[in-house]
Amino acid sequence: MTPSLRPLFPEITPRKTGRLRVSALHEIHYEDCGNPAGQPVLILHGGPGAGIAPFLRRSHDPARYRIVLADQRGAGQSTPPGELRENTTADLVADIEALRDHLGIARWQIVGGSWGSTLALAYGLAHPGRITGMILRGIFTGRRVELDWFYQHGAGMILPEAFAAYRALIPAAEQEAMIAAYHRRLTGPAGPERLAAAKAWADWEEAALRLIPRPAAPEDPQETEAFARIECHYFANGCFFPTDGWLLDQVRASAALRAVPCHILQGRYDLVTPAATALALAKAWPEATLTLVPDAGHSGTEPGIADAMVRAATALADQDPRQDGSSLPSPQSTEETPA
Repeated sequence: MTPSLRPLFPEITPRKTGRLRVSALHEIHYEDCGNPAGQPVLILHGGPGAGIAPFLRRSHDPARYRIVLADQRGAGQSTPPGELRENTTADLVADIEALRDHLGIARWQIVGGSWGSTLALAYGLAHPGRITGMILRGIFTGRRVELDWFYQHGAGMILPEAFAAYRALIPAAEQEAMIAAYHRRLTGPAGPERLAAAKAWADWEEAALRLIPRPAAPEDPQETEAFARIECHYFANGCFFPTDGWLLDQVRASAALRAVPCHILQGRYDLVTPAATALALAKAWPEATLTLVPDAGHSGTEPGIADAMVRAATALADQDPRQDGSSLPSPQSTEETPA
């Protein structure tokens, strides 16, 4: 008998929220949810630039986990919104480590979907000793082949109507390099042209996220523009990795990271980050557990993906790898507010 799918846990609100100054320019917003004495977990949002979404709090049992989320530089409630200066992968990795220290957490589980999986791997390579376990969903490693699939060709063959709208904003002479063309517009002067480019960029991604599209939600133009600017900034710069394929090469070479328990979860019909990338990561990290969800796309809210996330989080909780995970004293906050 096929086991029934486990849904995400019920909605929760943060126990407290805070802000952490990470540079003279940037301040990040974070949330602290669930059981303060539970196993610490940091859940990284996607994009880059997407910001915290409420469903991200719901993959882990709040009775067993201390669930931490943060808006990355320029995203969500972090300030300044949409800021591209001092906004690289290395900056975000440093921010994660600063937040861990700020919260007094010695070791924590790291979870990320889509771009969150990229950032989780980058952090894991830099600080493997700080990690008790990992859950990676909708795998993206920043390679040119992955970016070309979604923004240049490939996914557009499956969703031609939505891709045509995304492509139509760019003149024919520039269409052989779509990311570069959008980057020029999204880093140009503020105004109608930049906002139109942001909307077209975001609409294309939204069209491909789910196997079954959801009704269109109201858009916040400022959030849309910040998201598109940050995401395109990263992709136009190869996610700030030294070489194409660098992340997979480093995972393959890192015995310390590969010693960390890891669950790789991937929707079989993911149009944004195709399953080939998850298989490439599993080949580079053979010790990890790979789950291909047969009836799912990219979104973390799809039933099959939600089920896989809850099962992976429960399995890691049952292993209780925390040891000294939350034993450090908490330093003084820049600002901390009970929710």
